[in-house]
Amino acid sequence: MEFSQRDDNNNYSLTKFESMLKTNNVLFFDSGEFENIIYHYLEIGKIALAKKAIKMGLEQHPTSINLKLFQVEIYVLEDKLQMADKLLDALYLLEPTNEEIYIQKASILSKRDEHQKAIDTLMIALKLIEEEDDEADLYALIGMEYLFMDQFENAKNHFVKCLELDNEDYSALYNIIYCFDFLDLNIEAVEFLNHYLDNNPYSEVAWHQLGRQYFTLKDYNKALASFDFAIISDDTFVGAYLEKGKVLEKLKQYVEAIDNYKITLALDEPTSFALLRIGNCHEKLGEFDAAVQYYYKTVHEDPLLDKGWIAITKFYNRQQNYQKALYYINKAINIDNDNVLYWKLYAQINQRLHFLEEAERGYKRTLDLGNYELDTWLSRGDILIKLGECEAAALNLIQAAEFYPETAEIEYRLAGIYYTLLEPEKGSYHLKNGLMLNPEFDFIVEELFPLVTKQKKVRDFIMNSKK
Repeated sequence: MEFSQRDDNNNYSLTKFESMLKTNNVLFFDSGEFENIIYHYLEIGKIALAKKAIKMGLEQHPTSINLKLFQVEIYVLEDKLQMADKLLDALYLLEPTNEEIYIQKASILSKRDEHQKAIDTLMIALKLIEEEDDEADLYALIGMEYLFMDQFENAKNHFVKCLELDNEDYSALYNIIYCFDFLDLNIEAVEFLNHYLDNNPYSEVAWHQLGRQYFTLKDYNKALASFDFAIISDDTFVGAYLEKGKVLEKLKQYVEAIDNYKITLALDEPTSFALLRIGNCHEKLGEFDAAVQYYYKTVHEDPLLDKGWIAITKFYNRQQNYQKALYYINKAINIDNDNVLYWKLYAQINQRLHFLEEAERGYKRTLDLGNYELDTWLSRGDILIKLGECEAAALNLIQAAEFYPETAEIEYRLAGIYYTLLEPEKGSYHLKNGLMLNPEFDFIVEELFPLVTKQKKVRDFIMNSKK
């Protein structure tokens, strides 16, 4: 039972309890008052106060089953599962038909990753309950256990039962659609939502979810219509305006998209997502000054949003203003030194500016952070070759070959490196491999190692291999 301004008795109990905590006086509360006080503190996350109320409640009502069940809940929250189990066993002997005992037992089993046992226990509780609201809660708990086991079909079926008992249980609706999404059943999700909307035509949440399904299916006109109905149902629904903006972008209706994103800024606190999308729309319209202003606002609103920094960096990249691009990617790296996307951009920009040492540092950091894309290995190798660090380049490419074996681009580069290092046997070995894998890529040697291709032995080797 929750407290509200309209519930004077509960407010009085809470005020009396908090007043008592500030003094040395111990006041009496009946067990029902304690239950409401504890429930209130648990709901708002004040666990320490809930524990005080439980302790005091059990001192005044040592035989109260409900207060002891709250104690079990605290034990579970604190991972004191053995203590919770022991207390539940004692309570079971007193009230073997109390469904809350089974619910708490299932919670312990779930914490121990014994999800099927948790489900079996909840099924027992389901047979004991009388209230329809409690039945819906139990179906939701069972659905969550199935989600933990990745049994999405079973999970979906139990969340559907929640919705059948309460057609405004939007938490259940979201979970149902989550299951459809995970199972890649978007068409089935559309059918389900349309059936739901037949009975609940003004459900903005359902219209919003339907629009998202149509968006996934790339049916943008139906998605647009769905978001419009969501807005008709609730014209303050920020999520519907955001999703409608995304659809309008796909339809290249950038002015209308901007209008919808701006509505979200008026309805709620500005979000970095909306600011970023507005900037992108302005850029698509060729309105570069407005675009960059919104990119600035994006990173100001959320300095940790990598998409904002990447957008502003790529904007200056496209404008070929590499100095500014470098300035902003450096700012981004100063905020998050472990963002692999930042370092990749940092390396590419420095490479365009011919700052080879910094570019190589950027690619190395990118690799260190786990970006093992082929072009990262090749770009770093090419820079090391240009810097005259052939042994480091060879080591880099040998590491690359572990991830990309039998890759012609790697073999030709290794061939050129070993010929440069005056190790012709190794050079010939890798050149032969490269020619076998893809003879059309032999230009790599000529472009990166022009002195090598002037050697008659190398030219003859290539020509003979192509005969």
